[in-house]
Amino acid sequence: MEDKRFAVLIDSDNISAKFMRQILDEVASEGIATYKRIYGDWTSPQQASWKEVLLNNSIIPMQQYSYTTGKNATDSAMIIDAMDILYSGNVEGFFLVSSDSDFTRLASRLRESGMFVVGMGERKTPEPFVSACNKFKYLEIPEEELKKSHSDSPQNSKKTKEDPQVAKTSKVEIGRAIRKILREKSDEDGLVSTAEIGSILSKRYPDFDVRDYGYNKLTQFIPSFPMFEVQVCGQTNKQFYAKLKGQ
Repeated sequence: MEDKRFAVLIDSDNISAKFMRQILDEVASEGIATYKRIYGDWTSPQQASWKEVLLNNSIIPMQQYSYTTGKNATDSAMIIDAMDILYSGNVEGFFLVSSDSDFTRLASRLRESGMFVVGMGERKTPEPFVSACNKFKYLEIPEEELKKSHSDSPQNSKKTKEDPQVAKTSKVEIGRAIRKILREKSDEDGLVSTAEIGSILSKRYPDFDVRDYGYNKLTQFIPSFPMFEVQVCGQTNKQFYAKLKGQ
């Protein structure tokens, strides 16, 4: 199976350069970046922090002058490019990296054309943009930034980087969704693969990420509920299945 080809489009006005490593890691986990473009007014001194990051990661800066104060010309340029790339037929999906709700309609339009759309942004990203994507990944503060903020802020000295992020969807609601999936999708033994559960949860909750609940893997997250258990099948190619306890 060939990797999906993605166009990675980044809104520099709403994303910090410190997140670039995480952005590229997420892209690599989904497929191949055919296009890597970032949009902004590169004549502005505020964009200086991006220079080294762009050179090291072969990201093409797309110049967009701020013609009028208060008007975001960057958004328009990024949207136009996205549509041009869509009609080129060279990709199967898009990464839209921004915390701006102005890209909500773009995400919907790309999905209508059969594209797989992954959104990435900070926790402040408005819900409509999150919901418009097939999948949404929240950008996390890099470890070095987290350590710096902890050393600078006494009230944060007891927190660690392993502290879970604040999930928008409650764990109780996710638990209900998993139970419903198990009841509707289970085989005669009451089993559903954890891969299928993860796929369905991502479709229902685009921003779902087990790391927000303090876990590294779905196979660790599911048995944290008292009503579920996870079983391992296969010796060489291990596959994980979940079921309701008592079934």
